[in-house]
Amino acid sequence: MSGHPVQLKQINLTVSKDQIRAALEVIHDVRSPNQIRQEASEYLEKVKLDDEAPHHGYTIAADQSQPPVVRHFGLSLLEHAIRHRWNEYTLEQSTTLREWELRLAQNLTDQDPSYLRNKIASIWVDVAKRSWALDWMDMDECLTRLWDGPLASKELVLAVLETLSEDVFGHEDLIAGLRSSDLSRACFEIFTPMTVLQDHYSSRGTNINVRYGDEGWLSRMGDLLEWCISQEGTHATGQACAVKILVTLRSVIGWAAPQSLSATRMTLRLCQALRSSHLPIQLAAVDTLHILSSRTKLSEGDLKELVAPMFMTDTVDLLQKLYDWSCVDATDIDEEKYLLLKKLSELVFNVGGLLVDHSTLVPIDSSFSVFLRLLINIAKNHSLQVSVCAMHAWVKILSSEALVSSPPVASSVGELLEVCSQRVIKYEALPEHHPDPSVIFLNEDFDSMPERHAFLGNYMRFCKMITERIVQQSPADALFHILSSAEQVISHLYDGEPAFGMHSYSRTSMPFLKMDAQCSILEAGLKGSVRWLGPGGHEQEVMLQNLKVWCERILGLNFEDPSVKERVIQLAVGFATGPLKKDARFAFKIFDYILDTNYPDDARYPSYSEAVKDLQSLCIHELQRLAMKFPDYLITIFDEVEHKVSRVSHAVTRDNGVRNRYHSVLFIITHRATSVNPQPRQERLEAFLQPLVAQWQSSELTESLSSFNMFCELLGCGGIQQYVSKRALHEMSDWSATPLDDEGKALQMHMQHALEKLPLRATKAFLSVSVEKLEPNSTAHELAGRLWEKMIPMILPNLLHMIRQAHAFHDAVNWKGLPPEMSGIVRRILTDRFWQVGISVGSRDEFYAKVGDTKNTVEGLASSIRATVRAVRETGYKLLCYMGLLGEHFYSYKELPQPLSAALFTEAHALSTHQMAMLVETIRPVIENCPVASRSHFLPPILAGLFEQLDRKASDEWDKIEQKNRFSEGRASLDEEMRDESVLRQLTYTSVMLVVGLLDPSKPNPPDAKLTNGATPNGLQHVEHGNVRSFILATPEILKPLILFCTHAIRMRDTRSCSFITRVLGSLVPEFETAGEIDTEVREFLSTEVLKACITSLHDSYFVDLQKDLAQLIASIMIIYTPRTKTPRQILLSLPSIPAEKVDQAIQQLYKAHQNTRQQRAIVLDLLESLRGVSISEQGRISKSDPRKIRSAIQQSYMSVDMQEDGKVKEKSPDLGGIADMFGRP
Repeated sequence: MSGHPVQLKQINLTVSKDQIRAALEVIHDVRSPNQIRQEASEYLEKVKLDDEAPHHGYTIAADQSQPPVVRHFGLSLLEHAIRHRWNEYTLEQSTTLREWELRLAQNLTDQDPSYLRNKIASIWVDVAKRSWALDWMDMDECLTRLWDGPLASKELVLAVLETLSEDVFGHEDLIAGLRSSDLSRACFEIFTPMTVLQDHYSSRGTNINVRYGDEGWLSRMGDLLEWCISQEGTHATGQACAVKILVTLRSVIGWAAPQSLSATRMTLRLCQALRSSHLPIQLAAVDTLHILSSRTKLSEGDLKELVAPMFMTDTVDLLQKLYDWSCVDATDIDEEKYLLLKKLSELVFNVGGLLVDHSTLVPIDSSFSVFLRLLINIAKNHSLQVSVCAMHAWVKILSSEALVSSPPVASSVGELLEVCSQRVIKYEALPEHHPDPSVIFLNEDFDSMPERHAFLGNYMRFCKMITERIVQQSPADALFHILSSAEQVISHLYDGEPAFGMHSYSRTSMPFLKMDAQCSILEAGLKGSVRWLGPGGHEQEVMLQNLKVWCERILGLNFEDPSVKERVIQLAVGFATGPLKKDARFAFKIFDYILDTNYPDDARYPSYSEAVKDLQSLCIHELQRLAMKFPDYLITIFDEVEHKVSRVSHAVTRDNGVRNRYHSVLFIITHRATSVNPQPRQERLEAFLQPLVAQWQSSELTESLSSFNMFCELLGCGGIQQYVSKRALHEMSDWSATPLDDEGKALQMHMQHALEKLPLRATKAFLSVSVEKLEPNSTAHELAGRLWEKMIPMILPNLLHMIRQAHAFHDAVNWKGLPPEMSGIVRRILTDRFWQVGISVGSRDEFYAKVGDTKNTVEGLASSIRATVRAVRETGYKLLCYMGLLGEHFYSYKELPQPLSAALFTEAHALSTHQMAMLVETIRPVIENCPVASRSHFLPPILAGLFEQLDRKASDEWDKIEQKNRFSEGRASLDEEMRDESVLRQLTYTSVMLVVGLLDPSKPNPPDAKLTNGATPNGLQHVEHGNVRSFILATPEILKPLILFCTHAIRMRDTRSCSFITRVLGSLVPEFETAGEIDTEVREFLSTEVLKACITSLHDSYFVDLQKDLAQLIASIMIIYTPRTKTPRQILLSLPSIPAEKVDQAIQQLYKAHQNTRQQRAIVLDLLESLRGVSISEQGRISKSDPRKIRSAIQQSYMSVDMQEDGKVKEKSPDLGGIADMFGRP
C-alpha cells in the first residue's frame, strides 16, 4: 500500500486507469474475441493481487471523471483487499483504508448510480465488521453526519444500516460471527433511543462507547419515514427513500428492543405507510409489519403497545381497503398487485394468530367484527394461495375457546361453511384449461404438480377442520345446512352433464367430483358431531334421528357410477361408526346394503372394469370396519351373517384371495366379540387358519422354494427365460408398441393363476384383521397372540425362503437360461413402473391408464412378471409387519433373527433403488415394535444386516449417479438421470429418517406384553437398556455399520438427508468422550473419518447451503475431543495451506466460545476458508431469482413435498481434483 509497505510477493505489473478502463471495455464489449476477453480478465485479476491495489482502487473510485463501471472496479479492488488481506495490514494501514472509504462515502452525489452507492455501503460494512467497536469508535458519528447531508447520503446510510443488521442478526455471516457479541451489542446501542436505554437497560453495563446523539437510528428512520409519506405527492425521490427506510426497518424490526419500537411509534408509522398510493411503499410496509407481527416472546405490555394498534377500527378498515384495491382478475393478473395481495393475506394471518394467542388484547367489539369480515373476504378470494392464509386463521380462531363462542364468530360460520363446501372439490382433477378462476390462479402460482398437489391437500384439510369445528360448536344448525346443501347437489348430480355410460366412465367426471366434495364435507361434519355428542338429551336424539333418516334416504337412491357408489358406502359407514355408533341395528343395515352391492363387470371397458374391482375391494374393507366396530351385535346373528357372506363371496368372484377377504369378516366377528366362550372361539378361529398353515407346510411348497429354478416354476415364470430369448426382446426398442403373441398371453395367465394359489394373500387377509386397530395387551390382542403363536413357526421357514428367492429373482446371475449378451435385459424387465409425486410425469390416473393400455403388449408381459415378484416380496414384508404387532409372540423366537436377516438382506443388493426404499419403509415397523425384552437377541443381526446393505446400495448408486452426470448426453439421458436421482434421494432420505428415529433420545419404548406366568416367553432374559438409542450405543455390532452409513451419508448429494445426518452425528459426539474401549474406538473414527467427510463436503459447492451444519459438527468434534485425542488436530494439520499456529489458535478460540454456537461455526469456517466451496450464484453462473416468484416461509409451509426442489440449474459434479490427496501428511 502506498506509503505503508507490506512485505508480500510483488507482481511485475504496470497499473494505470487507462489500462483498467481499456480492459473493462474489452470485457463488456460483445464483439471482443474470447482470447482477448480472457487476457483482459486475467490482467484485472492480477491487478487485485498487487500490493498497491487498494491505493489504485481508491484513486480510481474517487475520480469523478471516470465512467461508473471503472469506478465500480476501483471499489472492487478496495473490497478485495479488505476481505482477503485485512489481517496482513498494520493498524495504520487499516486506518488508511477506512479513511479512504469514508472519503468515498462523503463524496457520493445524487447523480452517482445506485450500484456505486450499494458497493460503497458494502465496503463500509466490511470494514465495520472487522474494526467497529474495536479500534473504530466513531462510526455512528460518521453515519449521523452523512445522514444530515443530501438524499443520496441518507440512502447510503440506510444501505449501511440494513447490510450491517442483516450480517449481524440475519445471515450466518462468517466475519460477523467471529465478533457476534461485540457487534450485536454495538448495534443495539446505536439503534435504541437513549431514553429507552436509560429507562429499561441502565443495568446492562457497557465499556464500549460507540453511540452518537440521543435519538438512535430507529427514531431517525421513523421521523424520515413520516416525512417521506407526508410529502409523497410532491417528492418522487421521497418515495424511493421511503421504500429504502422500510426495507431497512424490515431487517431491524425483528431484533430491536420492543420498548424502542413503542417509543418511536413504529406500528402506527408503518400502518400510516399503508395509506400510500405508491405500490412499492405498500409492499415494503406490509413486509415490515409482517416481521413485526411474527415476533415471539413479547410481554403482554409490549403486545399492547405494538400489536393492539393493528386491531383498531381505522387500521382494519385500511387493511380492508388495501385488500379491495389489490384484488386482481384471474384473466388479467397484475403481478405487482397480486404479490401485494398474497403478502397482505399473510400479514392478516399473522395478526389473526396474535388475536388467538392473546385474545385479551382486543375487546370483542366492532373492530373485532370488522377484522373477521376481512378474514371472510380473504377466504372467499378466488386465488387459493391468497385464501389459504385466511382459512388457516379461521382454523385457529374456531379452535380458541375464548373466541369461538363470541357473537361475531357465530355470525360468520354460515359464509364459512359455504366457502368450505365450494372449495373441497379436487382441483387437481380438473382440466388445466378449466375456466374456474381458482384453476387459472393455480396455474399461475404453481409450476410443479407435486407442489400443487401438496398445497391442495393442505387447503382441503383446512376446509375439513373448519367444518368439523363449526359442527362441534353448533351441530344442529351446521348439520342442517350441510345436509340440505349435500342433498341438493346429490339430487342434481347429472344436471348439465351427459348420462352415465360404461364406455365413457371417468374417475374425474364432474358428477363424481361433485359427489366426492359433498361427501368430504359431510365426513368432516360427522367428525364434528361426534366431538359434540354428550350423555344424551332430547336435542341430541332429534339430531341423531335426522342423521339416520337422511342417510337412509341417500341409500335409497340409485347410482350407476361405481366410483360414486364407493363414496356413498364410505359415507354411510362414517354415519354408522361415527355419530350413530350406538345404533348397532342401523350399522347392520349398512352391512347388509354393502353385501347387496353388486355391479356387473364388463371387460370391454377397462376403466369401468377397474372401477368395479375397486368398488368390490372397498366393500370388503368397509365390511371389515363394521365387523371390528360391532362384533358383539353381529355375533348374535352370526348364522345369518355367515350364510350371506358365504353366498355373496361365491356369487361375485372366483378369486380365492377375494373370497378369503370376505371370510375374514367372519373371522373378525368371531375374534373380537366379547360374548363368545373361549374354547369354542379358539377352535373356530383355528379352523379358519388350518387350511393356510397346511399350505405353508406342504412338502410341495418347501421343495419349490429349495432352488431358484423351482421358485420360478412356482410363480409360473419357468418359461420366461426361454420366451425372452426366443423373441429376442433385447432387440426391441419399444415394448409398449409390440403386441403380445398367444404364448406370451398364456404366460401371463399362468403367472396370475400361480400367484393366486400361493397362501400369501389369504394369510395377509387373516393376519391383518387379527392385529389391526387393537391396543397392545387388550383381550383381543392377547387372543390373537396365542392363536398365531402356534402358527408362526409353521409359516416362517417357507415365508423367509420365499422372500429371499424373490430378492434373488432380481439378480441377473441367477437367470442362467439367458445368453451372456442378454444379461442386461433382466434389469429392463424388472425395473418397476410406478407413479409417485415429484418423480412421475403426468397424473396418477394418466399413469394407470397408460399401464392398462399396454396390458397386451410385451411391456404388459414384463409388467406381469414384475407384479408377480413384487406381490411375493411386498406381501412377505407386510406379513412380517403384522407378525411384529403380536409383540413377544413373534419376537421371542430364539431362532428367528439370523434367518430373518439372511432372508431380507443377503440378496437385497440385487434390488433396485426404489425396491430397496420400499424394503426399508415396510420393514421399519418390525424394528421399531421390537419389545425391550427381545432387543438383545433380535435387533443386532437385523440392524447390522440392514445398515451394511443400505451403506453398500446407497454409496454404489450415488457413485453411479456421479459417473452418469459426467458423461450424460441428450435430453432423454438427462430425464432418466433426474428420475434415477429422485428415487435415490428417496432411498437416502428414508434410510436417514430410520437412523433419526432409532437415535431419537426422546422416543419411548414399545409396550411390553403381559405374560400369563410373569416370565419372558421362551425363557429369554429381560435386558433393560433404556430406550433404543441407549441400546444401540451400547451394542458395537449395530453401532459400527450405523455410524459408517452416517459417515458416507455426509457425502451423499441430498441436502435434506445430509442436514439430518450432521445433527444426528452431532448428538453422538458427546456420548463418546469417556475412556471406555468402545468410546475410544468410536471417538477415533469420528475424529478421523467423520471429520474428513465433513471437510470434503465443505469443499463441495453442492453442499454450500449446509456449511453451517457441517461447521457445527466439526466444531463439536474439536471442542469435545481435542482434550482427549490429537487426531482432530492432526487431520486439520494435514490440510493444505493451514499452518499449525492457525489450527491451534482456532482450537483455543473454540474452547472460549463453547456456549456460542454461532461463533463456533464462524471460527471453523474461518479456519477452513481456503477450502470452502462457493455456490454457483456467488460464482455468477446463475442469475438471482425473480423476487415475485420467491415464496415466503408461510407459502412454503403449505407445500410440503417429498423431493428436493432447490430450483437451481442442474450442474455437473464440481472438479474435486486434489481432494483425495488433501489429507496427506503435514
